[in-house]
Amino acid sequence: MALFVLTCDDHPGALERRMSVRETHLAYVRDNGGMVRLAGPLFNDAGEMAGSLFIIEAPDRAAVEAFSAGDPYRQAGVFERVEIRPWKVTVGAIA
Repeated sequence: MALFVLTCDDHPGALERRMSVRETHLAYVRDNGGMVRLAGPLFNDAGEMAGSLFIIEAPDRAAVEAFSAGDPYRQAGVFERVEIRPWKVTVGAIA
């Protein structure tokens, strides 16, 4: 298993759309809790949710891509940009 960082930036003005599917998104993340090690929203300078960050443990990038493609936020067009990068812990630990 490998670790990946999945970062997602919202389209400008997508907060209302984000909020309309938020509960479905959170349920999706909980249902995939075996691979989602950490997750939470990113904020803009005004303190509004404007993206998402995930630390994902998966066998390969394809599994992370499949998780991302199934995310209700992505399916609802909330995200403007999605990036997946391999990651390695050097300081601290993920329980």
